[in-house]
Amino acid sequence: MRIAIINETSAADKNPGILAALEGYGHDIINVGMKERGVPPEIDYGQAALLGAILLNLKRVDLVVGGCGTGQGFSIAAAQYPGVFCGHILTPLDAWLFMQINGGNCISLALNQGYGWAGEVNLMFIFEKLFCVECGVGYPAHRKEPQKIARQNLYRVSEVTHAPFARIIEALPDEVIRPALEFPGVRELIDVDAIPDPELKNAFQARLGMS
Repeated sequence: MRIAIINETSAADKNPGILAALEGYGHDIINVGMKERGVPPEIDYGQAALLGAILLNLKRVDLVVGGCGTGQGFSIAAAQYPGVFCGHILTPLDAWLFMQINGGNCISLALNQGYGWAGEVNLMFIFEKLFCVECGVGYPAHRKEPQKIARQNLYRVSEVTHAPFARIIEALPDEVIRPALEFPGVRELIDVDAIPDPELKNAFQARLGMS
């Protein structure tokens, strides 16, 4: 699995802890966001969520691990974009149920609120439970089929209620999208030349000043 870690400014100092908690699973980790608090350039939770949406919609990653001080802001921001199904994960049980029932592709962690003694241990337990179950298998067993239908319906709802991603990239205000696109390493991850969809490719070329 390809996993992007995207820390925003208030939670930048938790980046090493997230990396450590993800060790040993054999996943391909892409450390996209901030690594140190207060070190420019900075991205806020909205820009971090946009980066997650970009990487998911371009299929550069399979899972985004984000968050903010409470986890609420990143979760709300991520849900504004098509194809992003984000869970607000506070406990290992949240992770275990989210992966089985919702089969999402993005998690939002509370990285300041309640992150005290043994906070890094809670992170380790969260990832342990996130990866120990089959994605979307359903829980409990007798709810497997209706939950599968509910997930499929959610995907359809997302397609209907969101503008196409190319149009979103074209229309986002500069103050929202520019810090995200100009963040170190992002242009390389986007890899415009490798985008197969012509409308999406054109949208990124225009925003990156390549057209």
